[in-house]
Amino acid sequence: MQDHIKHNLEILFVGFNPSIMSSETGHHFANPNNRFWKILHESSLTPKKLHPSEDYTVLDFQYGLTNIVARPTKAADEITKEEYAEGKETLKNKIKKYRPKIVCYVGKGVYLQLSGKKKAPWGKQEDCVVEGTIDFVAPSSSGLVRMKMKDTISIYSELKILKEEG
Repeated sequence: MQDHIKHNLEILFVGFNPSIMSSETGHHFANPNNRFWKILHESSLTPKKLHPSEDYTVLDFQYGLTNIVARPTKAADEITKEEYAEGKETLKNKIKKYRPKIVCYVGKGVYLQLSGKKKAPWGKQEDCVVEGTIDFVAPSSSGLVRMKMKDTISIYSELKILKEEG
């Protein structure tokens, strides 16, 4: 699964890992049950709802896409401790190299794995994992998440405000 990343992005979105469908299509958040593209649009982070095949166009908005673990699975609970340990170091190195302004963790578990913390609130975090970036924790966009869509969109809307303040 190819990252869509470049230096000095406004926001780098970090997911758990690719879904089976994303792996098969080569596009991020490709599962039709995943609400990522709808959330970005409805929180005004993108001017239209992008199709997964347009995932590379996020670079035009100064956004990037990557994952903490590269191996595709049906669900995040299939990821092993070893994969998280390896992915953690790889992700930290990407953040250090590309220096995004904001790192948005798409799923609280992604942030908890990277930071080693036991809990975290939604939104901007008090401290950052990689110096010089802002960490933002957002709900997973997976269709398996039970949070109401309006609540999820509200949290992502805070990300838009944070981006504009910068």
